[in-house]
Amino acid sequence: MDARNEMLTLIRARRHGWSLEQPFYTDPDFFRLDMELIWYRDWLFIGHDCEVAKPGSFFTVQVGSYPIVIVRDREGRIRAFHNSCRHRGSRVCTTPKGTSARLVCPYHQWTYDLDGRLLFARQMAEDFDPSAHSLKPIACESVAGYIFICLADEPADFEPFRMLMEPYFAPHKLSEAKIAYESTIVEKANWKLVWENNRECYHCAGNHPELCKTFPEAPSVTGVNGAESDPEMVEHWEKCEAAGLPARFRIDEAGQFRATRAPLLRDAVSYTMTGKPSVKRNLSDQVSADRIGTLMLYHYPATWNHVLIDHAVTFRVIPLGPEETAVTTKWLVHKDAVEGVDYDLEELIHVWTETNDQDRRIVEENAFGIRSPAYEPGPYSELHEGGVIQFVEWYAHFMEPRLCEGEKPRLKNVA
Repeated sequence: MDARNEMLTLIRARRHGWSLEQPFYTDPDFFRLDMELIWYRDWLFIGHDCEVAKPGSFFTVQVGSYPIVIVRDREGRIRAFHNSCRHRGSRVCTTPKGTSARLVCPYHQWTYDLDGRLLFARQMAEDFDPSAHSLKPIACESVAGYIFICLADEPADFEPFRMLMEPYFAPHKLSEAKIAYESTIVEKANWKLVWENNRECYHCAGNHPELCKTFPEAPSVTGVNGAESDPEMVEHWEKCEAAGLPARFRIDEAGQFRATRAPLLRDAVSYTMTGKPSVKRNLSDQVSADRIGTLMLYHYPATWNHVLIDHAVTFRVIPLGPEETAVTTKWLVHKDAVEGVDYDLEELIHVWTETNDQDRRIVEENAFGIRSPAYEPGPYSELHEGGVIQFVEWYAHFMEPRLCEGEKPRLKNVA
């Protein structure tokens, strides 16, 4: 039985509310199918508008086999390209980020404009047509300060996500913020284990002392488990909406993305050891309401987010292999906030730096145990792990019809 048929058989035979069979977390062929059918096919959060604030600003990222460059062109439009020269395929942009008037391949100096057009290729044949050798574009959308890309030739409609997400995030002006700090950790585990760990706080009390000072462990907080019947959640939503901030739990029909606001514990307003703001200046000049808690966004397979009154913390997940996943965290503050004056960097990042490392250890121990020949799927807690159940349901429901297709999805080819 080939991997596609084996995966399909296991998905159809799985028990609802139980973890997946071992190959979903360890098998290289199953990982390849995840990449082909989800990561190379769906919209992925890749970064923020403020990371390419000016024309010529760019950053690079690797998604599976695809090197990618994000750049702001001369007209201010954010574009994404395959970071592969149309000459012989060398990477054009070789640094994580930078600013350049042109994109110049270091190998033979083929030179591209910021819109991807080939401007210069020295000593080529007389019939050489530069217009046929532009950088290959990647579908790219920007919404409320977030940049998403899709590697498929025919991307899914982005508008349903825009319509759900934008009203929640637009007031926070993340497109005008700045990155105060970023870090990337590599978790030696399958990307689905990273997500499963994120989707529950069943483990929080025993593992996250810093986070638990401000973030509630109640299963209803993230919206999946009965938020509508939680009086504290409903009261918080009503308070935020009275201040002009959309707050109620909303989720798309397929379960791929959702947004909601949740209160923090007691009088906490930020993720700090005291619960007090870590930044003196609010993230947005337009948002000043008291105790707005955290605005949470989840978009499978690549991002979860927390936006607070004083700063935002965003997370990007990118698989590196069957049992290796990169998690990039970025802390955003008001564009005019000054380190050492408006905020202390250590205080700003402490809670999530500690939490990320704790999660890394948890996830890696989970992966270690799953490798055992004795591993078999176990039941999730319906009370505390409703978010995990929802994630696994999304994954199975997305994969099953795609595994049944007669051919692999058509993807843009790297030159």
